[in-house]
Amino acid sequence: MTGTTLDGAVAVVHVIRGEVDEGPHITHGRGGFTAPALDLDGLVWPRPEPGPAFHVPTAEIVDLLVATGEALKADRGGLLAEALERMTPLSSLPAEVLERAYAALWRSFQRPSLHAQIDHELGGAETLDGWREVRLPDGRIAATRAHPPRLVHIIAGNAPGVAAMSVVRGALTKGVNLLKLPSNDLFTATAILRTMASVAPGHPVVRSFSAVYWRGGDESVESVLFRPQFFDKLVAWGGESTIRGALKYVGPGFELVSFDPKTSISMIGREAFDSEESLARAAEAGAADAAFFNQQACVASRFQFVEGTEEEADRYAALLCERLGVAREFNSAGGPRVPAELREEIDVLRSMEPDYRVWGGYDGHGLVVRSPEPVDFHPDGKIVNVVPVAALSDAVTHAGVATQTVGVYPDARKAELRDALACAGVQRVVSIGKAGGMPPGLSHDGFHPLRRLMRWVNDE
Repeated sequence: MTGTTLDGAVAVVHVIRGEVDEGPHITHGRGGFTAPALDLDGLVWPRPEPGPAFHVPTAEIVDLLVATGEALKADRGGLLAEALERMTPLSSLPAEVLERAYAALWRSFQRPSLHAQIDHELGGAETLDGWREVRLPDGRIAATRAHPPRLVHIIAGNAPGVAAMSVVRGALTKGVNLLKLPSNDLFTATAILRTMASVAPGHPVVRSFSAVYWRGGDESVESVLFRPQFFDKLVAWGGESTIRGALKYVGPGFELVSFDPKTSISMIGREAFDSEESLARAAEAGAADAAFFNQQACVASRFQFVEGTEEEADRYAALLCERLGVAREFNSAGGPRVPAELREEIDVLRSMEPDYRVWGGYDGHGLVVRSPEPVDFHPDGKIVNVVPVAALSDAVTHAGVATQTVGVYPDARKAELRDALACAGVQRVVSIGKAGGMPPGLSHDGFHPLRRLMRWVNDE
């Protein structure tokens, strides 16, 4: 069921065990959209029975995912186009960014990416497909297996790729997966699952997925579903309120796998000022990281520390502001206008030259604040805070466990900083300009997701 209801509300699709839910719709919010009423019994898989894909060979699952990616790329059935049409009026991202993000969804389903996750995170398909023998220190032979899990995913809607990533990871685990649709992306996950179903109707992996909406925090739903008799793990993306809401259900037999809210930063070494060309390269790369998904993603840089004098930091900040207004694959030239309360705060900083300087306006095309210390507000919507430091090592004190990605210019400076950044709690150190997109098979938020999602069982 797609389209709009008689009262003009958008109708949201649910997928239940691989099938589109045709049940009666109920209205959510103040007439904003409708979705099928939930049958909670239909959202769980009985514990005594193995999930549909528990014994499907990994090679077959990889083939299905690759075919799904090709189908997403072609979109002959128009499922992605339909989802994009529904998504655009409701998303905070501009239509052009959403369109390019949807056009790139198939990349998550490429064979080399899938094998990288299986090989690097799990040690190979043999761990997924059966019991792997290991020799213990006392000479005994034991066996271990990555057993398929039962997962609830609370996915984030700040970028469509989160839905694709969740479907891929859920399929590779061979487990059963219930995806909660976020209110800011009600369409991507179901479009992907319906595309998969069109490729292989009734396939065990297809029957291993459901995707539905309920209001986050609704205890009438979550207190029933979030139990160890139904699921092993709650895979939660989102802000602090989402993670704290999830924590109250965690207990013996029901584990939280959390992709916490994060902030990312950049470090620009003195080498940027060796020439006008090197300064321009650094500013372009810094802007690409800051503007990624119009700064709606955790990997987007918000604070940038410049090794140099105040005057050098100003030169960098001016160029950075110019480059923030450039459209790229995953950002638009313009973004959301700066909210009134934040404009007032920045106006105060404008009046405090030379201690502070501000470049850009409030129209969403980019704004940069240079300050002696990091500002106490959260830069958002293509706003960047530039802070001069005497040495890049001084900037490490501003990183912590909530810092996900640190982009460094030039590359040669990463080696001297990465150990200190790791001690501070940082999870990724990258070449500046490469913050967007995480290579498959590497850690994500400080752990290997596939390994964490599996249930590890021993035969000793």
